[in-house]
Amino acid sequence: MAVKSERIEFEGHQGRLAARLDRPFGEIKAYALFAHCFTCTKDILAAGKIAARLADRGIATLRFDFTGLGASDGEFANTNFTSNVEDLVLAANWLRETYQAPSLIIGHSLGGAAVLKAAPQIPEVKAVTTIGAPFDPDHVSHNFGEKISIIEQEGEVEVLLAGRPFRIQKQFLDDIRSNSIEEDVISLKRALLVLHAPLDNIVGIENASRIFSTAKHPKSFVTLDDGDHLLSKPEDAEYAADVIASWCSRYLGLDQHPRPKSRLKANEKDTVVIERGDGRFTQIIETSGHSLIADEPESYGGNNRGPSPYDLLLSALGACTSMTLRIYAEHKKIKLDQVAVKLSHKKIHADDCADCETESGKIDLIEKEIEVKGDFDEATRNRLLEIAGRCPVHRTLHSEVKINSKLVD
Repeated sequence: MAVKSERIEFEGHQGRLAARLDRPFGEIKAYALFAHCFTCTKDILAAGKIAARLADRGIATLRFDFTGLGASDGEFANTNFTSNVEDLVLAANWLRETYQAPSLIIGHSLGGAAVLKAAPQIPEVKAVTTIGAPFDPDHVSHNFGEKISIIEQEGEVEVLLAGRPFRIQKQFLDDIRSNSIEEDVISLKRALLVLHAPLDNIVGIENASRIFSTAKHPKSFVTLDDGDHLLSKPEDAEYAADVIASWCSRYLGLDQHPRPKSRLKANEKDTVVIERGDGRFTQIIETSGHSLIADEPESYGGNNRGPSPYDLLLSALGACTSMTLRIYAEHKKIKLDQVAVKLSHKKIHADDCADCETESGKIDLIEKEIEVKGDFDEATRNRLLEIAGRCPVHRTLHSEVKINSKLVD
């Protein structure tokens, strides 16, 4: 699903905070709040990937730059862990007053500790996710190294963090040393998902273990394998996004609409489509043990909760084309690395088609762009294009199709 991203501003504890609200084009089922890592910004890769995946589930996500970072007002030197928590609560308040309070909050690194601290102050929150979060806010002080003693003596010093200079004051050290999230984790009373990479060399995996063991159920832990602390590789950020989107649906009450009553049941050979009952066009599709949602876009009077019938038709043709090419390549021992198919559908006037049998009115035109990657010559490429037109769905669409319909009691 495409994401509609809107730049917004709201008041933080020291002035204007720059934010981005990522929302689905269709119905918004819930809101989420994302807190970025220490000295990062709202535009870090992981935040964007997670917001996009949540939009696929109908969840709008507010991500913002903490005071003194990114495009937000204020001086970073005057901020601390407590002020970050205050900004989070103010962001939740803005969502509540403008749209709807967040039911999911996600925190990355120190932002993870901040969401655990802020959760009790946002009563609507049902689920909390941490990514590479420290168990103690004081953990971030290791970034300052030998300069800690200078900060304590002189009250302020410039520290190089991730290649950028930041001024750190003694009040920051005092604040993170005096803050503990242990009691907040114990009394969380929300579903908790802990994500952490075992090879994280910024915040060790033992922090995740302490958070998880301290928390009470319901709680889940998922390892991020060989990901780094910032999830800087797209595949790691996408994996974390997939996990969060799937996990939170259960606790936010998403996609749990009961199956409408019908005596029509799908089996291994049949497909059943039933109106879901909570939208003008929203349908439940049951086929081969799988359940899908179909709908129409808002511009056609639907809620955009799933692909349209024509979207599904193009998807079937594209999948069949790709699978057919894969089978052919394996049979002929062709080194085919990857297939991708892009499809579009439109109506055109018959007289604009030189090789069509229909001479008047309009006809359906489906265009396929096929990308094949591999080490092969032009003759093989042309043969693959020929085979692409032989997939079963392609043949069905070109053959005479008879459809028998009947009403059942």
